[in-house]
Amino acid sequence: MNTLAFNEVRTYFWSAVFILSNLVLPQLCHLIPQGGVMLAPLSFVIMAGAYTFGWKPALIAAVLSPLVNHYATGMPAWGVLQVMTLKLIVLALVAGFAAQHFRKATLPILAGVVVSAAVLGGLGELALTGGIAATIADFTIGWPGILLQIAGTYLICSKR
Repeated sequence: MNTLAFNEVRTYFWSAVFILSNLVLPQLCHLIPQGGVMLAPLSFVIMAGAYTFGWKPALIAAVLSPLVNHYATGMPAWGVLQVMTLKLIVLALVAGFAAQHFRKATLPILAGVVVSAAVLGGLGELALTGGIAATIADFTIGWPGILLQIAGTYLICSKR
């Protein structure tokens, strides 16, 4: 697992790759009814990116991906943009720090990253909106995306 710094060109290259992936993958997922909510493609890219290259490129992508998507496609809707961005930022930081601390990707560690980020993101959502409906939906509707984040990141990181 690499930890890229803000003064490296590769940080911005990989951030751009993540942002582009986060523009294309949701469009493919939206071909399936509720595919965006169910598969959480932005979360998958951010988690795998943070675990592979560190929190810095993932953080840049977490901040910019929802904005780029909103202005390019209208999704996510403006009303959920702030909460989605917050949850992606939390995921980028938690995944990046877990990768740096544990120096390996195991299924239990990755599951812990997803649960920790969901709890922290849910608390942030509660603070911003007064409700946690989207966080509950992350688990009830989004369980395939959670499994994709865990298994996909594991497969990507175990090949390195």
